[in-house]
Amino acid sequence: MLNDTEANDGNTLEARTMNKPVKVEAAPGRLLLDVLQQTIPFSHGLLLSTLPRASLQIVQPGKSSDVITKTYATEFQKEDKAAWQAVLHGRPVRGTEAWGAGFETSRFFELFLKPQGLRHVVAVPLDGAILDGYPAVAYLCRGPDESDFTDAEIRDVERVTPSAAEDLANARHSREPQGCRDNEPWSHRPSQRVYIFSADGSVVYPKEGIPLDHRLVSELGQTAKQAAEQAKKGPALADRVTLADTWGDLWVFRGQHYSEYPALGKGAFVFFCLQPDSCEWVAVRPADVQADPEIVRLLPTLKFMQQEFHQNPTLDDIAKKAHLSPFHFHRRFTDLIGQTPKHFLLACQIQQTKQMLMSRQKELAQIATDCGFAHQSHFTSRFKQATGLTPTRWRRLASQIAEGATAH
Repeated sequence: MLNDTEANDGNTLEARTMNKPVKVEAAPGRLLLDVLQQTIPFSHGLLLSTLPRASLQIVQPGKSSDVITKTYATEFQKEDKAAWQAVLHGRPVRGTEAWGAGFETSRFFELFLKPQGLRHVVAVPLDGAILDGYPAVAYLCRGPDESDFTDAEIRDVERVTPSAAEDLANARHSREPQGCRDNEPWSHRPSQRVYIFSADGSVVYPKEGIPLDHRLVSELGQTAKQAAEQAKKGPALADRVTLADTWGDLWVFRGQHYSEYPALGKGAFVFFCLQPDSCEWVAVRPADVQADPEIVRLLPTLKFMQQEFHQNPTLDDIAKKAHLSPFHFHRRFTDLIGQTPKHFLLACQIQQTKQMLMSRQKELAQIATDCGFAHQSHFTSRFKQATGLTPTRWRRLASQIAEGATAH
């Protein structure tokens, strides 16, 4: 594993090894890789994450080759059977288990691992490494002169990974705004936020079932089938997919159709990624995603919009934070974040208005003014556009959901 020193923000975490707690500086994914290397030896470690982009990508370590990072995201993540089997089954998976006897003759081995001097791999699934609900994988590798990972070593990794991953998630949660950390029953934050369907509308992931309202699950399946059919004629699926649950509340997903995805099996697959709340992005730091310089460049714009949404900043204002032209910024932001800057800015406003609606401390007209809407009718129109419900109706529904959660 690379041993370069990563930057940190001065925080520390108590990372647990098998023997005792160890105080280490909070360089998020790198911290996890260091803890794992204190547990078992390996020569190279990577942290992969889905984020809300309907694919796996390398986010750590920061000095990963730009070529390796890009080719993995655009090509090899679709062939990475070890990583995806680890995600699907929720346990570590060796390369030899994922590919069987054909491991060392696979394209993934010949064109991705072998050129880096790597021969043995084990993919370890993680929860909440970058954002809650988006699967991540620690990818541990050894060279041709080293032995494969033993069953005992994998058991050791399984023992320390949950607590180390929990430390990372807790540190990130502590950076979220208070209202964001509350995770109210009416918020759109189920335990899993990436869903994969086959071309016939069957659920591929998560295997234990999708933790969403039954109408949403049905709509996702139908949308997947339609996307697979449409792909035979032209573009398969719009990036932004909005679906209503049983109560009429709108949920926003990023959709992605793949005509083939060998890591998951034969045929086409459709990914749906539930968009994070805008305030969750604020807790993601450059150190979390150091291997993805484009995302690092956009993080200041996310924080800027979250802090200044009530001032209605222009696209020019926002693009300056990334040192990009408005046109180029808009294109890269939409591709990497999964929504347009305009949609993200509205999400910031809607998130705040929901909290204010539930507090019942201000009238609708004052909420509209405080959150940057021109007037109350403008607020009502945009709120209904984003949620499918008027502010008053949404508050009534959210109160019912909260009361139901308290009763149970």
